[in-house]
Amino acid sequence: MIWLNGELVDESRAEISVLDHGLTVGDGVFETVKTVHGQTFALTRHLERLARSATGLGLPAPDLDAVRKGCEVLTAAHPLPLGRLRITYTGGLGPLGSDRGDAPPTLVIAQSAVAARPDTTAVATVPWTRNERSAVAGLKTTSYAENVIALAAAHRAGASEALFANTAGRLCEGTGSNVFVVLDGKLLTPPLASGCLAGITRALVVDWCGAEETELPFDVLDRAEEVFLTSSLRDVQAVTRVDGRQLGDAPGPITARAMATFTTRAAEDPDPR
Repeated sequence: MIWLNGELVDESRAEISVLDHGLTVGDGVFETVKTVHGQTFALTRHLERLARSATGLGLPAPDLDAVRKGCEVLTAAHPLPLGRLRITYTGGLGPLGSDRGDAPPTLVIAQSAVAARPDTTAVATVPWTRNERSAVAGLKTTSYAENVIALAAAHRAGASEALFANTAGRLCEGTGSNVFVVLDGKLLTPPLASGCLAGITRALVVDWCGAEETELPFDVLDRAEEVFLTSSLRDVQAVTRVDGRQLGDAPGPITARAMATFTTRAAEDPDPR
């Protein structure tokens, strides 16, 4: 089942126009929310970021109560053991160009089952960069083509994620994750000014684990003692290999502590504010 513009419909009947601006020019924003047995995690934070992304893109502010209702109806109808809830909000019907039309936005909420992620993974660096000065820097938009290309490159290298530098040569983020490193025993992560997405899991790890936000050269990956990724579906995931460099026994002690802390705190409060 799909929640489409305020109505729960069967997937076979969930239709939007081929002229929707989200399809023709990628004029839309989205959120990915983890669900566990029908319970969403950090939904309030996700909805707040959806609104920020929409405003940043110049879309009308979404009705967050309506979005929340759609999430609740959909997850109640199909309480998956572990699920991915995808909220997509687009510019709606529009012309075949960058100008927007006068039609109302399109709201689609879909859910699919996912497998639990392994505790460890490998990452690959890519030659392309994030533009920290882009008009959409820090917004979670549906324009994901460069992520598709980078992730495919990572898969060819035997990795599950690709890591980007920004145009200043600083460590930025992954295609769908934030990155943390341990250097000289300190837990560090790139600041939002690097152009990275303000990840929900990232923010919780910073708060719960005392990570420091600081600019990091991209080659910090060559000497970091530990590396881990965060995202809504990865939670905290240790990195065992960066390109050809093995990081020893992962998760390391600081990563293992972050994993345990996140698991405990998330179980205590499914909607941390």
